[in-house]
Amino acid sequence: MKNDIRHHHDHAHHHEHGHDAKMVESPEKPFTDPVCGMKVAANPEKKIDYAGKDYHFCSTRCMDKFRANPQQYVNPAAEQQPAQEAAPGMIYTCPMHPEIRQLMPGNCPKCGMTLEPLIPELEEEENPELKDFRRRFWWTMPLTVIVTTLAMGAHRFFHGGIPYQNWIELALSTPVVLWAGWPFLSRGAQSIVNRSPNMWTLIGLGVLAAYAYSVVATIAPELFPATFMEDGRVGVYFEAAAVIVSLTLLGQILELKARSQTSAAIKSLLGLAPKTARRISPDGTEEDIPLTHVHISDMLRIRPGEKVPVDGIVLEGESAVDESMLTGEPMPITKRSGDKVIGATMNTSGSLVMRAEVVGSQTMLSQIVQMVAQAQRTRAPMQRLADVVAGYFVVVVGIIALLTFVVWGLFGPEPSWVFGFVNAVAVLIIACPCALGLATPMSIMAATGRAATQGVLFRDAAAIEGFKKVDTLIVDKTGTLTEGKPAFDRIIPASGFSEEDVLLAAASIDQGSEHPLAHAIVAEARKRGLELHKPESFESSSGIGVRGVVAGHRLALGNTKLMEDEKVDWHSLSSEAEDLRGEGASVMYLAADGQLVGLVAVSDPIKATTQEALELLKHTGVAVIMATGDGVTTAKSVAAKLGIAEVYGEVKPQDKLKLVERFQSEGKIVAMAGDGINDAPALAKANVGIAMGTGTDVAMNSAHVTLVKGDLRGISRAREISLATVRNMRQNLAFAFVYNSLGIPLAAGLLYPFTGQLLSPIIAALAMSLSSVSVITNALRLRGTAK
Repeated sequence: MKNDIRHHHDHAHHHEHGHDAKMVESPEKPFTDPVCGMKVAANPEKKIDYAGKDYHFCSTRCMDKFRANPQQYVNPAAEQQPAQEAAPGMIYTCPMHPEIRQLMPGNCPKCGMTLEPLIPELEEEENPELKDFRRRFWWTMPLTVIVTTLAMGAHRFFHGGIPYQNWIELALSTPVVLWAGWPFLSRGAQSIVNRSPNMWTLIGLGVLAAYAYSVVATIAPELFPATFMEDGRVGVYFEAAAVIVSLTLLGQILELKARSQTSAAIKSLLGLAPKTARRISPDGTEEDIPLTHVHISDMLRIRPGEKVPVDGIVLEGESAVDESMLTGEPMPITKRSGDKVIGATMNTSGSLVMRAEVVGSQTMLSQIVQMVAQAQRTRAPMQRLADVVAGYFVVVVGIIALLTFVVWGLFGPEPSWVFGFVNAVAVLIIACPCALGLATPMSIMAATGRAATQGVLFRDAAAIEGFKKVDTLIVDKTGTLTEGKPAFDRIIPASGFSEEDVLLAAASIDQGSEHPLAHAIVAEARKRGLELHKPESFESSSGIGVRGVVAGHRLALGNTKLMEDEKVDWHSLSSEAEDLRGEGASVMYLAADGQLVGLVAVSDPIKATTQEALELLKHTGVAVIMATGDGVTTAKSVAAKLGIAEVYGEVKPQDKLKLVERFQSEGKIVAMAGDGINDAPALAKANVGIAMGTGTDVAMNSAHVTLVKGDLRGISRAREISLATVRNMRQNLAFAFVYNSLGIPLAAGLLYPFTGQLLSPIIAALAMSLSSVSVITNALRLRGTAK
């Protein structure tokens, strides 16, 4: 019976994100926060001088912790210890303009939005901007309510209005506009100085126009014609300015709360890492240490129910490890001595002793976090249309607002200029293109976070958008369709010998070989508990096999060429050997003292998930093609088992590249899946390159998508996420375009001749705020996609 042994070796991969590090260059050397270890830029407001040395902090929270107990964080012995690599300096970027990056918090020079950390902290304080906006909103909301009540209802209860009503409204609305609305006004001014008109330009102009008009009308009413008088005073719009500020604050509060949810995926990944590790000292004693004190080559114990602290290799023990949190693989995987383990995965049953091999920012978890954060901040090709439109939009809106004012003033009913002014303000407010700018970034952030929890890492937004168009998939065989490493297949003994005789002799002679096929045979013998003999002599003949003396017998293990050299008649098992080769196995003959003893077959087993993955892809209309460097016979054998009709064997790296180019020239949208260095050129050339996370760094750096587990089912998951994301982006863009297309004419008073109704600036402000929130809420639905 075929004994199909599968070893689950999961290779941690290490992307080098030099690109990330070089995007922002600090003008001075960054400092290390002694509390959290983060790299920070110098900031006089977050600095403490202690024992003659300056210490810089990332936040007031860390500064307060240090101030309360500096000795805890200033330990000379600890400082000399080569601790785990600190986190990279915090980089701040704009949600709508990811090319804007800096080392300090601030506002985006292009759109005025507050910059966000590129990678959020797990235990970060509440967004300071959200706290600030909430404080401004609640402190001034009562004033806005009173001003609005006076403006709307005073004349109903007091004939001729309240004495000095304009002055009362001025006093009440000034704190709302000049204090609560100051962030919006300053951003609007900054946009004009930077010659980068944006949504804050429109809001600032609208609020200032209503407020300034009302102030002049209050202080110098004699400047206005009689048609502007109402109940003996010039009509003012303090309530419009106040309500616009309050509603914009409310909209920003709701938007910031919703936007914070897009980083939930990264925070959940950051939360996977354990806080401590149990280190085994050279003398055998054990102690719990902070994760930051783990070094390469440290021996660590992982008890049942504990998380694997860092990436490494198992030295002792056997246990099932649940890797679903990083790879999406639902079943725990048995780990034994020699198997690799991934940091942050869960040890379920037994106890393991491991050696740390990768720590700090190079662990798989850290690399995944960096890749997700980078992908979340890239621009989708679909956004280009929105960018072009938004660039001209603000200027056009300003012109429309001016025309609205003039046309109403010249041709509208009395008081025509008042009508013109109110409508112009409404146009400025409702036309804010915030929803347009947020339409695709929010979808991308939600989708990449969701994909990461499914074991799928997108390099950028273009990969998400392009994946849905793929109609042809070229797959490598070794390591992609198959496990990628030889595993013992079966033994066929010659007459008079048993399987155990053959395996014991073959494993004993192979102990001295470094060949992967030899390792598979030795591993099988040890698994069966066989006590191997030590070779008395050993000789490796390159390309044909090995020879030596074991327990007094001269053994030879290799191909037919070796058998002929040893003058061994191998023909009695030639048909069996041919059958095994037809199934894709590598076959070795074993001879003892010139007599044929049997056959040993080693094969590269097909991954258990491959068949299901291919069926899912074929169901969605994707044509699957195999291209491998292996022999044609082996390639066709594997393809036949998997139902792949088009197969290319003995393919060199440049041939894979030509194959991709050929299908592209035929109008196909090609995806290429591979795991080796030889696949890198084709991965880079394909419309979508897909790397196996169990493969090489070169392959993953060349690819657009990485499947953490190396499971081809991830391709169908990625395709589902791509389809859902593109659909979501189109919905958001359509909503934003339709909203602005309909909103501006309504605000300009287009329906007034038919209905006698105008769109109040207050209603325009409410609609503007809710439009952004609705776009973000729609994007957040993607977090439930592809479960």
